[in-house]
Amino acid sequence: MPLTDIKIRSTKPKSKQFKLSDGQGLYLLVSQKGKYWRYNFRHNGKYKTLAIGVYPEISLKEAREAHQKARALLSKGIDPTYKKKIEKLTHYQHLEDSFKVISLEWMDKQKGRWSQSHYQSVSSRLKNNIYPWLGDRPIAEITAPELLATLRRMESRGIHHTTLKVKQYCGQVFRYAIVTGRAERDPSADLRGALTPAITKHHATITDPIQIKGLLNAIDDYKGEITTRYALKLAPLVFVRPTELRHAEWEEIDFNKAEWRIPAEKMKMKDEHIIPLSLQVIDIFKELQPMTGKGKYVFPSIRSNARAMSENTVNGALRRLGYTKDEMTAHGFRAMASTLLNEQGFRPDVIERQLAHAERNKVRASYNRAEYLTERKAMMQHWADYLDALRSGADVIPIGKKA
Repeated sequence: MPLTDIKIRSTKPKSKQFKLSDGQGLYLLVSQKGKYWRYNFRHNGKYKTLAIGVYPEISLKEAREAHQKARALLSKGIDPTYKKKIEKLTHYQHLEDSFKVISLEWMDKQKGRWSQSHYQSVSSRLKNNIYPWLGDRPIAEITAPELLATLRRMESRGIHHTTLKVKQYCGQVFRYAIVTGRAERDPSADLRGALTPAITKHHATITDPIQIKGLLNAIDDYKGEITTRYALKLAPLVFVRPTELRHAEWEEIDFNKAEWRIPAEKMKMKDEHIIPLSLQVIDIFKELQPMTGKGKYVFPSIRSNARAMSENTVNGALRRLGYTKDEMTAHGFRAMASTLLNEQGFRPDVIERQLAHAERNKVRASYNRAEYLTERKAMMQHWADYLDALRSGADVIPIGKKA
């Protein structure tokens, strides 16, 4: 007697597995682990079983349809189990050439060049914005209109800069697929001008000396977490990127040489960076050392010494001091130093090197690291003295300018 949905649902497992027949070799195997669709048949004189699927993922109707397809194959002399193996193999081959698999392979090749945070950023952006729609598609079959439709889902959320970044990542994945023989062209190249341009927004900063004095005095009076106060005090003196500041480690600080050496893997440009330490910076580090010096990080998280300070800590402290995101940011200390040091007559190449900006000519970059260090040491001490003078309200005469 053919099965019904009611009978299947109401059947309970027993101590031993048993079968519920639907006719012509199709049956439901019921065990304490679940209910499984099976089809028993003979092919070339051999008794075989085709596993169709698990109930209720595969309904009674779907099981019967699969059963009829298997019987049709059998009538043509084709073994249904062999056919299923071929389809499964084809499916896995399809996955091997998918955008997701190739992008993961491409990212793995970049690990030696990227910081961990950048790797996680690229991975997360592709996972959340590309994989749900194009991840399982064979990369060679993805068209420009498909990619554009996917990117416009991001664009509709107003994240234009991130959208353009993800388009760039996709282009690199397609080009990697081309050189590894799994695609013939890069459809992202056809999208030039199709997406909304991102408006460049500079990090808010303060460059007026009177306002800088007010900021420095506000930092001195900060009443929050003590390590946060020291991070605030250090930020204008060393003007590194916020992520470089919060990931500072005690083993990177050399008091004898008066240097902070940040390893290449932690730098945006993948080049070791040296920060000459002014006397004021050394004093700050030495005041902080009894509090955090037994751990790895100079500025550990308040939740765990094994983790660095949160990326929003310094910006959050600036907000508590009354500065909005349009007035001052943690990144703004870099622009503050760059603007005023240029005005004060320091050579632009020296300033750019201290900011660890990109140097396209690798030979020149190596030369700059050695050639400018003496000038950078003098500049960093001058900058610390200049900020001290502003804080105390003294009249400051910039280098290269007359009183």
